Amino acid sequence: MAILAVNAGSSSLKFSLHPLEGGRVQPHALSGCVQGLEPGGSPRMDWKYQGEKHQETLAVPEDGAVFVAALRRLSALVQSLESVGITAVAHRVVHGGGVYTESVRVTDEVLQRLSRFNSLAPLHQPHNLEGIRQFSATFPDVPQIACFDTAFHADMPEVDYAFALPRELRDAGVRRYGFHGLSYQYIMSVLQRQTLRANGRVVMAHLGNGASLCACRDGVSMSTTMGFSALDGLVMGTRSGSLDAGLLLYLLEQGWTHAQIEKLLYKQSGLLGVSGFSADMRRLREEVAQGGERSADARRAIDLFTHRVVRETGGMLACLGGLDVLAFSGGIGENDVVLREQVCVRLAWLGIRMDWQRNREADGKAAHAIHAPDSAVEIWVIPTDEGRVAAREAAALLSVAV
Repeated sequence: MAILAVNAGSSSLKFSLHPLEGGRVQPHALSGCVQGLEPGGSPRMDWKYQGEKHQETLAVPEDGAVFVAALRRLSALVQSLESVGITAVAHRVVHGGGVYTESVRVTDEVLQRLSRFNSLAPLHQPHNLEGIRQFSATFPDVPQIACFDTAFHADMPEVDYAFALPRELRDAGVRRYGFHGLSYQYIMSVLQRQTLRANGRVVMAHLGNGASLCACRDGVSMSTTMGFSALDGLVMGTRSGSLDAGLLLYLLEQGWTHAQIEKLLYKQSGLLGVSGFSADMRRLREEVAQGGERSADARRAIDLFTHRVVRETGGMLACLGGLDVLAFSGGIGENDVVLREQVCVRLAWLGIRMDWQRNREADGKAAHAIHAPDSAVEIWVIPTDEGRVAAREAAALLSVAV
């Protein structure tokens, strides 16, 4: 038996297959990603099976249904590599609202209720749900399990999730929800195995194309930088992060439409908007290193990203009353050595001391402690694995021991 974990996005389909051995969810035997699923894209599947890498270009069907074609190819791939059956398909779903605070088996009614949150996470939610629909059709007899990014933050204190708005809006579900919950759940589980401080005051930094911070005490989310939508908080790849709400009123007064504002905030801002040419931190650092004509803008984007991480970390510390552990994760957090150094230098007043050599050795492939022996705060790099968390959630929901 095995559980297939999937993360269906607007232009990509990430997947991992987790065997069940002795009733326990194992690390993935198969993992990969199909990219280029956007309209007019060139779909390509990259995957790794038992340490061996593979790549293939997928044919675009005449009807243009590249997502369906990708699902069918994935189905064939799974069936060809594994002699065991798929017990369940576990889907990452970004927004469960206040309705779903734990994983759930998907029904038509569940899908209908989840579709109400599409406007709160337009880059993710519609595609998450379409993935469920397509996998239900591809694997009609296999349970489809929705695992929510918002669930990890369900027990945040009211003073942290509430807005200073009239009660009727609060009763209608207008509140801060928080995201990246599957990632934070995994990071916390690793920390709890690695250090006795994990149940103390912990700040986790999921830094990538989407970015947020989460403050935890006793393993429970106490505060996070993302809020009602996935726009809030830190600077991200193409998303703005926190803005003065008055700015939106100003844009409306200037004649901007809802569609224009949505495109600006979700797709044209962040690192891309500030630099003017890229949302990829690696490209920005390359431009700075080469001293090209765009290097000043690239540096401006990097500096703003770093500053907001440091500034928002201060808010997390205020909620916790101090700090015992700082953990980096996500594509940038796991791989950007310089970013980790810059953040920790700015937080040195906390007694944080980084081991520079250990920081350079952390390659994002395994949990790695990078603090110096005399550091008052432990610093960790934890490669996240949202797929494994989703697989565990599915196994638990189906009463399979994990």
